Amino acid sequence: MAEVILTVQHEAGLHARPLAQFVKTAKQFDAKIQVTSLTRGKGPVNGASPLHLLLLAVLRGHEIKIEAEGPQAEEALTALQALVESDFAEGH
Repeated sequence: MAEVILTVQHEAGLHARPLAQFVKTAKQFDAKIQVTSLTRGKGPVNGASPLHLLLLAVLRGHEIKIEAEGPQAEEALTALQALVESDFAEGH
């Protein structure tokens, strides 16, 4: 299983639009995506489930671990990492 650890910098954390973008991106790949909140010690949860991600309560500055398994695991991680590091393409 491939993984990456990132810090969420978006002002809303992993909530609302950023959460929707994360789920939309995760669903584009043939991979099982799991997300863990390292800051809160919660998870892992299904990265393609808005409700499960919301329950992690990830805020700005929190560290998350994204794990991916499956035929497109590396591609999924690359896309999700780019999304988080781009501040969910919103530039806040």
